[in-house]
Amino acid sequence: MTDPESGTIYVVDDDRDLGAAVARLLRRHGHVAEPFLDPAPLLAVYAQDPAHCIVTDVMMGDIDGFDFADRVRAIDPAVAIVFMTAWPTTANAVDSVRRYGGLDYLEKPLDEDRLLAAIDEGVAWSRAQRTALARTAALTPRQRQVFDLLVKGHNNQAIAAVLDISPKTVEDHRAAIVAKTGTNGIAQLIALAR
Repeated sequence: MTDPESGTIYVVDDDRDLGAAVARLLRRHGHVAEPFLDPAPLLAVYAQDPAHCIVTDVMMGDIDGFDFADRVRAIDPAVAIVFMTAWPTTANAVDSVRRYGGLDYLEKPLDEDRLLAAIDEGVAWSRAQRTALARTAALTPRQRQVFDLLVKGHNNQAIAAVLDISPKTVEDHRAAIVAKTGTNGIAQLIALAR
């Protein structure tokens, strides 16, 4: 039986032994884990079988870990990504988080405790993202525009001016947004948007 905190994890590394070892470690800790030698086959099937978290090597063959992260995020913005490398650089560490949305940047050989902590954080983050996406999925395109402006701090009058609608219409959209998302005001809407 799987722990409710466990998740589906894909491990992408061109070192077959390392990828398999990481997947085994994650399975021992209750996760469903699958190793891949190359990101291309994973990208081909990912939409049908998404993961909560992906652990990927940075330096691989035709598709490096950063290019892979960009491609998988286009398919699934709610997947957490943990990068790993045998050749760490400060620039890559910064890019992995800031530019590619990575949750962590781990050096090989991997610190198992740090990897497991990153995976647990990634699974929790992914679940929260998927819940938020589900809660906002029912918004109409106009409600989505109002939502996006609300969470950026715009008031009703500013939103009305930007969207060329009346403040009363903005209020109506706000009420519908709160009802559809199950939130209780602007603070919860902002939290939902994060």
